[in-house]
Amino acid sequence: MSRFDLSWAWRLIAGLAALCSLAACGLSIDAEQARVCRSALPALNPGAHLTVLRIQAGPTPQSLRVEYVAELPGRPALDRFAICQFAAEGLSPNKAELTGLETETGPLAGANLYLLKRYYLETPEGVAGDPGSQVGADVIEVPDATAYWLQQLLVSLPRTAIYALLAVAYALVFGLSGRINLAFGELAAVGSAATVAGASIVIGFGFSSPVLGLAAGLFGALFAGAFHSAVGGHFTIGRIASNQASLIATVGLSLFLMEYLRIVQSPVTVWLPPIWSDPWLLARAGDFIVSLTPITLITALIGLSVSLGLLWLMKATAFGRAWRAYADDARAAALFGVNGPRLLTQTLALAGAMAALSGMLIVAQYGGLGFAGGFQYGLKALIAAIIGGIGSIPGALLGGFAVGLFETAWSAYLPIEVRDMALYAALIVFLIFRPGGLLGTRDPTPRPV
Repeated sequence: MSRFDLSWAWRLIAGLAALCSLAACGLSIDAEQARVCRSALPALNPGAHLTVLRIQAGPTPQSLRVEYVAELPGRPALDRFAICQFAAEGLSPNKAELTGLETETGPLAGANLYLLKRYYLETPEGVAGDPGSQVGADVIEVPDATAYWLQQLLVSLPRTAIYALLAVAYALVFGLSGRINLAFGELAAVGSAATVAGASIVIGFGFSSPVLGLAAGLFGALFAGAFHSAVGGHFTIGRIASNQASLIATVGLSLFLMEYLRIVQSPVTVWLPPIWSDPWLLARAGDFIVSLTPITLITALIGLSVSLGLLWLMKATAFGRAWRAYADDARAAALFGVNGPRLLTQTLALAGAMAALSGMLIVAQYGGLGFAGGFQYGLKALIAAIIGGIGSIPGALLGGFAVGLFETAWSAYLPIEVRDMALYAALIVFLIFRPGGLLGTRDPTPRPV
């Protein structure tokens, strides 16, 4: 890319890292550690009804203080607290290992702590014994239907961001070359593997900060996605004259990347521990609490900011003008000095970075992605790109939003086992009645860019 475009890319990386840091400010309570600490309370208060009042950072590093009320039948309620000490924090795999427990009566003896962990916390009864956080949260009351709909909408935010970024990758390549690269789902898996590798390197150097881990993972994902996409696309799209042969070659690239990941990272999926997953309570309908986790907000904001940045890139930069000119008329653009092969390589790299960024969001939100897990994401993102208008950047973003919202609404109100069938049926309907997509035309030729 040009010097200007490279500076934009570096500003994007710095902005995403700053966004994660800003969203993570004040998130001192780890949800997994809080769950373990709450789960120990029933063992300390047999037969009592427990109400958790608040959870806050403990007096020492890697500790939590839980304040609660214990009520036994026929006895007055007791205000109690527990301070839980953990082995690590952040992205460390053993951050939920309880190493110490102290109550108002003093610290728990080592033998008692071992018995608590071995014969209670590690059993199904111990996991199910979590009394949860305070139910009587001071939030607004809304109708049942509104609360359920709002919760489903919030849950759909990460999926929508992931589909939108992947759909944009398809639109970038198809809009320029008129060809579909079927390997973008596997490039998302490459991005997820690079994210885990980057975070693991940071942990290996003794840093467990989620911000540093995700920043390293973000850099690794963008580089790996851009590199694999540029190299693979050069041989499957840039060097093959026939559209049909090129499409088949991208299928081969998809299978190659899948097996490549299976060998490199092994068939066993490596999972990162959950981060920033302590829910924010927003509204309630009786006992049903509408909540949003910080990591869900972060992934949604990253998807939104990158989408807006990409729209600006395509409209206001030399790369975007060259892309639009070449997509409209390749010969005329070449006469005006646009280097077609170089522009294709830049586009492939940018599209691969978008696909890898979606893989990074999958790891941040869900913990990991297997070597073959990118296929479904890639297929649904392709459907999103077609529905929105393949070849159109705004259309791909709109299609990603539409598919994410469709899946969420169907899962919430209709049988989930036929959700994918309904999505594929919707694709058939669009190809029959609106082949150009939502932002395209009824006639897919000429292609809208």
